[in-house]
Amino acid sequence: MQVSKGVLKAKMLEYFRQVETTGEEMIVTDRKKPVLRVVPYEKKIAPDELFADLRGKMKVKGDINEPASKPGDWSALK
Repeated sequence: MQVSKGVLKAKMLEYFRQVETTGEEMIVTDRKKPVLRVVPYEKKIAPDELFADLRGKMKVKGDINEPASKPGDWSALK
């Protein structure tokens, strides 16, 4: 979505809600030239937090750094 500074000023809350709801970025223009990009905020999650529910539930067989016998052959990991 693209919007001029003047239009954004008049309807800022409406445009911000649209960015929040749709996740679509908004480009703000000044005299038809892009000057700003508004994107929804994304909370960064640490890997430990992201995979916390898997802790203790997975088993690794063999060396995880060792390649499978053939590219794409996942049967070697069973």
